[in-house]
Amino acid sequence: MTLLADPDTPTEIAQRIARVLPDRLADRSDQGRRFDVQVVSEPFTAGAEEPPTLMHRIMDRRSERNWDIVVALTDLPLHSHGRKLVVDLSHEHGVALLSLPPLGGFRLQTKARRAVEEAVLSLAAPQATGAEGPPESQPLRGPFTGRLVPIHPGQIGEEEIADLRYVASGPRGYLRVLLGMVRANRPWRLVPGLSKALAAALATGAVATVNSTIWNLATSLSTPRLVIATVGSVALMIGWLIVDANLWHRPTEASPEERKRAALYNTSTIVTVGIGVIVCYVGLIVINLVWALFILNDRVFASTTRTPLHATEYWTLAWFVASVATVGGALGSGLESDEAIRAAAYSKREQERRNVLQDDD
Repeated sequence: MTLLADPDTPTEIAQRIARVLPDRLADRSDQGRRFDVQVVSEPFTAGAEEPPTLMHRIMDRRSERNWDIVVALTDLPLHSHGRKLVVDLSHEHGVALLSLPPLGGFRLQTKARRAVEEAVLSLAAPQATGAEGPPESQPLRGPFTGRLVPIHPGQIGEEEIADLRYVASGPRGYLRVLLGMVRANRPWRLVPGLSKALAAALATGAVATVNSTIWNLATSLSTPRLVIATVGSVALMIGWLIVDANLWHRPTEASPEERKRAALYNTSTIVTVGIGVIVCYVGLIVINLVWALFILNDRVFASTTRTPLHATEYWTLAWFVASVATVGGALGSGLESDEAIRAAAYSKREQERRNVLQDDD
Protein backbone atom coordinates (compact mmCIF):
# COMPACT_ATOMS: atom_id res chain seq x y z
CA MET A 1 0.00 0.00 0.00
CA THR A 2 1.03 3.62 -0.51
CA LEU A 3 0.78 6.73 1.62
CA LEU A 4 0.56 9.63 -0.83
CA ALA A 5 1.38 12.78 1.13
CA ASP A 6 1.57 16.47 0.38
CA PRO A 7 5.04 17.91 1.08
CA ASP A 8 5.96 19.37 4.48
CA THR A 9 3.87 18.31 7.49
CA PRO A 10 1.81 15.52 5.80
CA THR A 11 4.99 13.88 4.53
CA GLU A 12 6.59 14.02 7.98
CA ILE A 13 3.49 12.46 9.52
CA ALA A 14 3.27 9.79 6.79
CA GLN A 15 6.90 8.80 7.29
CA ARG A 16 6.38 8.30 11.02
CA ILE A 17 3.20 6.32 10.37
CA ALA A 18 4.97 4.08 7.84
CA ARG A 19 7.45 2.91 10.49
CA VAL A 20 4.76 1.28 12.66
CA LEU A 21 1.86 0.77 10.27
CA PRO A 22 2.81 -2.66 8.79
CA ASP A 23 3.00 -4.35 12.21
CA ARG A 24 -0.17 -2.70 13.48
CA LEU A 25 -2.12 -3.63 10.35
CA ALA A 26 -0.87 -7.21 10.52
CA ASP A 27 -1.96 -7.48 14.16
CA ARG A 28 -5.41 -6.06 13.44
CA SER A 29 -6.08 -7.91 10.20
CA ASP A 30 -8.38 -10.88 10.73
CA GLN A 31 -6.79 -12.69 7.81
CA GLY A 32 -3.21 -12.27 9.05
CA ARG A 33 -2.27 -10.32 5.93
CA ARG A 34 1.14 -8.73 5.45
CA PHE A 35 1.27 -5.06 4.45
CA ASP A 36 4.18 -3.32 2.76
CA VAL A 37 3.98 0.46 3.16
CA GLN A 38 5.72 3.09 1.06
CA VAL A 39 5.56 6.88 1.32
CA VAL A 40 5.36 9.06 -1.77
CA SER A 41 5.71 12.81 -1.22
CA GLU A 42 3.89 14.64 -3.99
CA PRO A 43 1.87 17.90 -4.18
CA PHE A 44 -1.29 16.16 -5.37
CA THR A 45 -3.51 19.01 -4.10
CA ALA A 46 -1.75 21.72 -6.14
CA GLY A 47 -4.34 24.06 -7.63
CA ALA A 48 -7.38 22.15 -6.36
CA GLU A 49 -9.44 21.99 -3.18
CA GLU A 50 -12.51 20.03 -4.30
CA PRO A 51 -12.64 16.46 -2.89
CA PRO A 52 -14.06 14.87 -6.10
CA THR A 53 -11.19 16.35 -8.13
CA LEU A 54 -8.61 15.17 -5.61
CA MET A 55 -10.13 11.68 -5.46
CA HIS A 56 -9.87 11.38 -9.24
CA ARG A 57 -6.23 12.50 -9.08
CA ILE A 58 -5.47 9.87 -6.45
CA MET A 59 -7.27 7.21 -8.49
CA ASP A 60 -5.30 8.17 -11.62
CA ARG A 61 -1.98 7.96 -9.77
CA ARG A 62 -2.95 4.54 -8.41
CA SER A 63 -3.70 3.31 -11.91
CA GLU A 64 -0.54 4.82 -13.43
CA ARG A 65 1.79 3.32 -10.83
CA ASN A 66 -0.09 0.10 -10.23
CA TRP A 67 -0.50 0.69 -6.52
CA ASP A 68 -2.72 -1.59 -4.47
CA ILE A 69 -4.24 0.67 -1.79
CA VAL A 70 -3.63 4.43 -1.60
CA VAL A 71 -4.30 6.72 1.36
CA ALA A 72 -3.58 10.39 0.59
CA LEU A 73 -2.82 12.92 3.33
CA THR A 74 -3.09 16.70 3.05
CA ASP A 75 -2.99 19.57 5.52
CA LEU A 76 -5.40 21.65 3.44
CA PRO A 77 -8.88 22.11 4.96
CA LEU A 78 -11.29 20.57 2.46
CA HIS A 79 -15.02 21.27 2.17
CA SER A 80 -17.90 19.15 0.97
CA HIS A 81 -21.56 20.23 0.80
CA GLY A 82 -20.98 22.97 3.37
CA ARG A 83 -19.13 20.67 5.81
CA LYS A 84 -15.45 20.23 6.66
CA LEU A 85 -14.25 17.01 5.04
CA VAL A 86 -12.35 14.57 7.24
CA VAL A 87 -11.98 11.50 5.04
CA ASP A 88 -13.27 10.16 1.72
CA LEU A 89 -13.06 6.46 0.83
CA SER A 90 -13.70 4.63 -2.43
CA HIS A 91 -13.72 0.88 -1.80
CA GLU A 92 -14.24 0.15 -5.48
CA HIS A 93 -11.02 1.95 -6.44
CA GLY A 94 -9.03 1.30 -3.25
CA VAL A 95 -8.29 4.97 -2.47
CA ALA A 96 -8.83 7.28 0.50
CA LEU A 97 -8.32 11.00 1.07
CA LEU A 98 -7.58 12.24 4.61
CA SER A 99 -7.60 15.94 5.57
CA LEU A 100 -5.49 16.47 8.69
CA PRO A 101 -6.92 19.78 10.11
CA PRO A 102 -10.27 18.26 11.27
CA LEU A 103 -8.28 15.87 13.48
CA GLY A 104 -7.42 18.86 15.68
CA GLY A 105 -4.23 20.47 16.89
CA PHE A 106 -3.34 18.02 19.66
CA ARG A 107 -1.98 14.47 19.40
CA LEU A 108 -2.14 14.85 15.63
CA GLN A 109 0.37 12.07 14.96
CA THR A 110 -1.61 9.52 16.96
CA LYS A 111 -4.96 10.55 15.49
CA ALA A 112 -3.58 10.49 11.95
CA ARG A 113 -2.11 7.01 12.48
CA ARG A 114 -5.41 5.68 13.80
CA ALA A 115 -7.31 7.30 10.92
CA VAL A 116 -4.96 5.74 8.35
CA GLU A 117 -5.27 2.33 10.03
CA GLU A 118 -9.05 2.45 9.89
CA ALA A 119 -9.03 3.58 6.26
CA VAL A 120 -6.63 0.83 5.16
CA LEU A 121 -8.46 -1.93 7.04
CA SER A 122 -11.75 -0.74 5.57
CA LEU A 123 -10.34 -0.66 2.03
CA ALA A 124 -8.64 -4.05 2.41
CA ALA A 125 -11.66 -5.83 3.91
CA PRO A 126 -14.00 -7.88 1.69
CA GLN A 127 -16.99 -5.75 0.82
CA ALA A 128 -20.55 -7.00 0.91
CA THR A 129 -22.73 -6.10 -2.08
CA GLY A 130 -26.06 -4.37 -1.57
CA ALA A 131 -29.18 -4.69 -3.65
CA GLU A 132 -28.19 -1.85 -5.96
CA GLY A 133 -24.69 -3.07 -6.65
CA PRO A 134 -22.11 -0.80 -4.95
CA PRO A 135 -20.10 -2.12 -2.00
CA GLU A 136 -21.56 -1.72 1.45
CA SER A 137 -19.01 -0.36 3.91
CA GLN A 138 -18.80 -0.75 7.66
CA PRO A 139 -18.55 2.52 9.62
CA LEU A 140 -15.04 3.54 10.55
CA ARG A 141 -13.93 3.58 14.16
CA GLY A 142 -10.84 5.10 15.74
CA PRO A 143 -10.85 8.93 15.71
CA PHE A 144 -14.18 8.95 13.85
CA THR A 145 -16.31 7.69 16.71
CA GLY A 146 -17.01 8.85 20.24
CA ARG A 147 -19.69 10.73 22.10
CA LEU A 148 -17.72 13.98 22.10
CA VAL A 149 -16.25 13.69 18.60
CA PRO A 150 -18.00 16.11 16.17
CA ILE A 151 -17.41 13.80 13.19
CA HIS A 152 -20.16 11.91 11.41
CA PRO A 153 -20.96 10.38 7.99
CA GLY A 154 -21.43 12.97 5.27
CA GLN A 155 -23.43 13.44 2.11
CA ILE A 156 -22.01 12.06 -1.15
CA GLY A 157 -23.02 13.30 -4.59
CA GLU A 158 -24.32 10.90 -7.21
CA GLU A 159 -21.38 11.46 -9.59
CA GLU A 160 -18.65 11.15 -6.96
CA ILE A 161 -16.43 8.08 -6.76
CA ALA A 162 -16.38 8.07 -2.94
CA ASP A 163 -18.75 5.62 -1.25
CA LEU A 164 -17.98 6.53 2.38
CA ARG A 165 -17.36 10.03 3.75
CA TYR A 166 -16.88 11.56 7.17
CA VAL A 167 -17.25 15.27 7.85
CA ALA A 168 -16.92 17.62 10.83
CA SER A 169 -19.67 20.10 11.64
CA GLY A 170 -20.90 22.38 14.39
CA PRO A 171 -18.90 24.69 16.66
CA ARG A 172 -16.68 21.88 17.95
CA GLY A 173 -15.97 20.72 14.42
CA TYR A 174 -15.08 24.28 13.41
CA LEU A 175 -12.76 24.59 16.42
CA ARG A 176 -11.00 21.32 15.59
CA VAL A 177 -10.41 22.43 12.00
CA LEU A 178 -9.15 25.82 13.17
CA LEU A 179 -6.72 24.27 15.66
CA GLY A 180 -5.58 21.82 13.00
CA MET A 181 -4.88 24.64 10.54
CA VAL A 182 -2.93 26.58 13.16
CA ARG A 183 -1.00 23.43 14.06
CA ALA A 184 -0.15 22.89 10.38
CA ASN A 185 1.07 26.49 10.07
CA ARG A 186 3.43 25.94 13.04
CA PRO A 187 3.24 29.49 14.44
CA TRP A 188 6.46 29.14 16.42
CA ARG A 189 8.32 29.52 13.11
CA LEU A 190 7.19 33.15 13.01
CA VAL A 191 9.70 34.10 15.73
CA PRO A 192 12.91 33.54 13.71
CA GLY A 193 11.07 34.77 10.62
CA LEU A 194 10.77 38.24 12.19
CA SER A 195 14.47 38.80 12.78
CA LYS A 196 14.45 42.48 11.77
CA ALA A 197 11.32 43.21 13.80
CA LEU A 198 12.84 41.50 16.85
CA ALA A 199 16.06 43.46 16.42
CA ALA A 200 14.06 46.70 16.37
CA ALA A 201 12.08 45.60 19.43
CA LEU A 202 15.21 44.66 21.38
CA ALA A 203 16.86 47.98 20.52
CA THR A 204 13.75 49.88 21.57
CA GLY A 205 13.56 47.92 24.81
CA ALA A 206 17.24 48.47 25.65
CA VAL A 207 16.89 52.24 25.24
CA ALA A 208 13.54 52.43 27.04
CA THR A 209 14.85 50.51 30.07
CA VAL A 210 17.37 53.28 30.89
CA ASN A 211 14.97 56.13 30.16
CA SER A 212 13.83 58.00 33.29
CA THR A 213 10.54 59.01 31.68
CA ILE A 214 9.73 55.34 31.15
CA TRP A 215 10.60 54.69 34.80
CA ASN A 216 8.09 57.29 35.96
CA LEU A 217 5.41 56.01 33.62
CA ALA A 218 5.94 52.37 34.64
CA THR A 219 5.70 53.11 38.38
CA SER A 220 2.56 55.19 37.91
CA LEU A 221 0.65 52.65 35.79
CA SER A 222 -1.88 50.36 37.43
CA THR A 223 -2.23 46.70 36.46
CA PRO A 224 -5.35 47.29 34.30
CA ARG A 225 -3.48 49.95 32.31
CA LEU A 226 -0.52 47.63 31.85
CA VAL A 227 -2.91 44.97 30.55
CA ILE A 228 -4.45 47.50 28.14
CA ALA A 229 -0.95 48.44 26.94
CA THR A 230 -0.18 44.75 26.38
CA VAL A 231 -3.36 44.09 24.43
CA GLY A 232 -2.94 47.26 22.38
CA SER A 233 0.69 46.65 21.44
CA VAL A 234 0.13 42.97 20.58
CA ALA A 235 -2.97 43.82 18.51
CA LEU A 236 -1.03 46.54 16.71
CA MET A 237 1.75 44.11 15.88
CA ILE A 238 -0.68 41.45 14.64
CA GLY A 239 -2.65 43.93 12.53
CA TRP A 240 0.47 45.49 11.07
CA LEU A 241 1.92 42.10 10.05
CA ILE A 242 -1.32 40.99 8.42
CA VAL A 243 -1.83 44.27 6.52
CA ASP A 244 1.79 44.88 5.58
CA ALA A 245 2.39 41.33 4.31
CA ASN A 246 -1.06 41.11 2.67
CA LEU A 247 -2.04 38.02 4.68
CA TRP A 248 -5.78 38.75 4.66
CA HIS A 249 -7.83 36.42 2.49
CA ARG A 250 -10.70 37.92 0.51
CA PRO A 251 -13.54 35.75 -0.83
CA THR A 252 -13.26 35.06 -4.55
CA GLU A 253 -17.03 34.62 -4.79
CA ALA A 254 -20.07 36.14 -3.08
CA SER A 255 -21.49 32.76 -1.99
CA PRO A 256 -22.09 32.09 1.73
CA GLU A 257 -19.83 29.01 1.58
CA GLU A 258 -16.95 31.05 0.19
CA ARG A 259 -17.43 33.69 2.88
CA LYS A 260 -17.34 31.00 5.57
CA ARG A 261 -14.18 29.59 4.03
CA ALA A 262 -12.55 33.02 3.95
CA ALA A 263 -13.53 33.57 7.59
CA LEU A 264 -11.90 30.26 8.53
CA TYR A 265 -8.67 31.12 6.70
CA ASN A 266 -8.54 34.61 8.23
CA THR A 267 -9.22 33.32 11.72
CA SER A 268 -6.40 30.80 11.37
CA THR A 269 -4.14 33.63 10.17
CA ILE A 270 -4.97 35.80 13.19
CA VAL A 271 -4.42 32.93 15.62
CA THR A 272 -1.18 31.85 13.92
CA VAL A 273 0.30 35.34 13.84
CA GLY A 274 -1.07 36.05 17.33
CA ILE A 275 0.69 33.03 18.84
CA GLY A 276 3.96 34.06 17.20
CA VAL A 277 3.65 37.65 18.43
CA ILE A 278 2.75 36.55 21.98
CA VAL A 279 5.81 34.29 22.07
CA CYS A 280 7.93 37.28 21.01
CA TYR A 281 6.25 39.45 23.66
CA VAL A 282 6.99 36.99 26.46
CA GLY A 283 10.57 36.74 25.25
CA LEU A 284 10.88 40.53 25.35
CA ILE A 285 9.64 40.62 28.96
CA VAL A 286 12.28 38.09 29.99
CA ILE A 287 15.10 39.87 28.12
CA ASN A 288 14.06 43.28 29.44
CA LEU A 289 13.88 41.93 32.99
CA VAL A 290 17.39 40.49 32.75
CA TRP A 291 18.66 43.73 31.22
CA ALA A 292 17.03 45.82 33.98
CA LEU A 293 18.52 43.62 36.71
CA PHE A 294 21.94 44.12 35.18
CA ILE A 295 21.88 47.82 34.32
CA LEU A 296 19.64 49.68 36.81
CA ASN A 297 20.97 51.41 39.90
CA ASP A 298 18.52 51.36 42.81
CA ARG A 299 19.62 54.75 44.21
CA VAL A 300 19.31 56.51 40.86
CA PHE A 301 15.94 54.87 40.23
CA ALA A 302 14.64 55.82 43.69
CA SER A 303 15.83 59.43 43.41
CA THR A 304 14.10 59.79 40.04
CA THR A 305 10.81 58.03 40.75
CA ARG A 306 10.67 58.38 44.56
CA THR A 307 9.93 54.67 44.62
CA PRO A 308 12.36 52.01 45.96
CA LEU A 309 13.58 49.55 43.33
CA HIS A 310 12.16 46.22 44.45
CA ALA A 311 11.04 43.09 42.60
CA THR A 312 7.66 44.64 41.80
CA GLU A 313 9.29 47.64 40.13
CA TYR A 314 11.59 45.42 38.08
CA TRP A 315 8.63 43.36 36.88
CA THR A 316 6.43 46.40 36.12
CA LEU A 317 9.21 48.11 34.20
CA ALA A 318 10.02 44.98 32.14
CA TRP A 319 6.31 44.50 31.40
CA PHE A 320 5.74 48.09 30.27
CA VAL A 321 8.97 48.21 28.25
CA ALA A 322 7.90 45.01 26.43
CA SER A 323 4.76 46.83 25.25
CA VAL A 324 6.79 49.83 24.09
CA ALA A 325 9.30 47.54 22.36
CA THR A 326 6.52 45.61 20.62
CA VAL A 327 5.33 48.84 18.99
CA GLY A 328 8.91 49.44 17.84
CA GLY A 329 9.00 45.88 16.53
CA ALA A 330 5.84 46.52 14.52
CA LEU A 331 7.62 49.34 12.75
CA GLY A 332 10.66 47.13 12.25
CA SER A 333 8.55 44.40 10.70
CA GLY A 334 8.10 46.65 7.68
CA LEU A 335 11.71 45.84 6.83
CA GLU A 336 10.90 42.15 6.42
CA SER A 337 10.02 40.83 2.97
CA ASP A 338 6.43 39.69 2.47
CA GLU A 339 7.75 36.28 1.35
CA ALA A 340 9.68 35.82 4.59
CA ILE A 341 6.63 36.59 6.73
CA ARG A 342 4.36 34.32 4.67
CA ALA A 343 6.93 31.53 4.86
CA ALA A 344 6.99 31.89 8.63
CA ALA A 345 3.23 32.19 9.05
CA TYR A 346 1.93 29.46 6.71
CA SER A 347 2.52 25.84 5.89
CA LYS A 348 3.83 24.97 2.44
CA ARG A 349 0.37 23.88 1.24
CA GLU A 350 -1.18 27.13 2.45
CA GLN A 351 1.50 29.18 0.70
CA GLU A 352 0.86 27.38 -2.59
CA ARG A 353 -2.90 27.75 -2.19
CA ARG A 354 -2.56 31.51 -1.69
CA ASN A 355 -0.16 31.82 -4.63
CA VAL A 356 -2.69 30.08 -6.88
CA LEU A 357 -5.46 32.40 -5.67
CA GLN A 358 -3.26 35.47 -6.29
CA ASP A 359 -2.44 34.24 -9.81
CA ASP A 360 -6.15 33.76 -10.50
CA ASP A 361 -6.87 37.30 -9.32
